[in-house]
Order: sequence, then structure tokens, then C-alpha cells
Amino acid sequence: MSETITVTQIKSGIGSTKKIRATLVGLGLTKMYKTVLRKDTPEIRGMIAKVQHLVRVEE
Repeated sequence: MSETITVTQIKSGIGSTKKIRATLVGLGLTKMYKTVLRKDTPEIRGMIAKVQHLVRVEE
């Protein structure tokens, strides 16, 4: 099985740019404190880097 990353949204996307809000939706984070599991790929890592100030990542 491949590696997975647990991503939890800890801050709101309100007041952020459209790009950042779209990145949160792309990760599957639509509400505060929602947690999702994603595959550990370079694409997902790049999305997380864009919104690192809004999420918590556990490996």
C-alpha cells in the first residue's frame, strides 16, 4: 500500500484568495477541522505547501 498523508484544516479560508480556497477544495477540505487522507504524491505535497498556513499535516 502506498504512503498516505493526513491533512486537517485548522484555519478558515475566509479572506484568502480564490486560488487558495480552490486548493483547499481540491484537497477535499471544505470545513474547519475536517480531516482527509491523501496519497503522498508530489502534486498533493505542492497543494499542501500552498496552504500550509491553514492546515496541519500528519504522516
